[in-house]
Amino acid sequence: MFTSLSLQNWKNFKEVSAHLTSRVFLIGPNASGKSNLLDAFRFLYDISKVGGGFQYAVNQRGGVSKIRCLAARTKSDIVFDVTLKLGETDWRYRFAFGQKNIGQTSLYPGQPNVPILLEEKIWRNGEMILDRPSEEDRNDPFRMTQTALEQINANKDFREIADYFSTIRYMHVVPQLIREPDRSVGRTNDPYGGDFLDQLARTPVKTRDSRLQRIQEALKIIVPQLTELKFEMDARTGVPHLKGRYEHWRPKAGWQSEEQFSDGTLRLIGLLWSLQDGRGPLLLEEPELSLHSEVVRYLPQVMLKVMRKSQRQIIVSTHSRELFDEGIVPEEMLVLEPSSEGTQILEGDREPAMVAIAEAGGSAADIAFAKTNPLKSNKQMDLLELL
Repeated sequence: MFTSLSLQNWKNFKEVSAHLTSRVFLIGPNASGKSNLLDAFRFLYDISKVGGGFQYAVNQRGGVSKIRCLAARTKSDIVFDVTLKLGETDWRYRFAFGQKNIGQTSLYPGQPNVPILLEEKIWRNGEMILDRPSEEDRNDPFRMTQTALEQINANKDFREIADYFSTIRYMHVVPQLIREPDRSVGRTNDPYGGDFLDQLARTPVKTRDSRLQRIQEALKIIVPQLTELKFEMDARTGVPHLKGRYEHWRPKAGWQSEEQFSDGTLRLIGLLWSLQDGRGPLLLEEPELSLHSEVVRYLPQVMLKVMRKSQRQIIVSTHSRELFDEGIVPEEMLVLEPSSEGTQILEGDREPAMVAIAEAGGSAADIAFAKTNPLKSNKQMDLLELL
């Protein structure tokens, strides 16, 4: 898993560091940078995935100028520094980048400035095994338009890191995309659910049925009157569908397809599927959306059950106080606090008040949410007057 993350000049964050546990909960007001912190991990995925790479990752985000923190001044390089524990091996990966005019080339036609690496370093168990720029890099600046991580002929000694980054998954299901998959034609593993039913169709039957059985048992507790969940292909059109059967006075009636499922049911199915699908870090954005507060309270326990089986790291952004009612401890919380000099990250186990209240049997989330409440008493009055 990732054990720490340090960022400089990445979007909201001028300079931040945080230690990471197997479950991480990001708390903060709107526009504090929760999504941007998740996107830092997605950036590492985009560098390492098939068809991706450094140039792809930067350009997908609008270029260096769109990524760089607005609070950056004299030191404007964008820096990533992550540590990982993979099996028995400790890894550290660090790289910095900016943009530069390196001359006209057929590789980057019409681009006066291209994203370029300024450094790339890798340590294995404390020993540095990669240090760029090398002499060859200095003689050929175009080499620094790619990370060594993405080059199969160069990453043999540290391919384990690239392979791990490529297992990162982000999930933020948009129910309407599941109901109307035509909006996402051509996408694969769409994090917003556009090809969710196709993902189910591509999954081996035994694995799919096993996962859906577990989802069905959870849904029986959460969704009133749901008695059965199944996957089927339309015999006429070949289109995949999810079907749910609800208690009904007519024994063979009560079946509904995904088109009739509620937003909360579809989001919950997508969440429960994603928890079972894959082994790498899972990034969840506001999983509480459209769900009843009592269901939200149950989610951390579901995550724990999955993690015990797969040892999977889960990083969650949330606005839900209810998510913290069942045993979330301060070291699992990262509190984001915006300022004029960029967002700061407060680690829960380094905040005395949060540790003290947890040791006394209370919830550290009470203090975390009080710190991030954008509507202090005077602002609440102003808002009420406006309304």
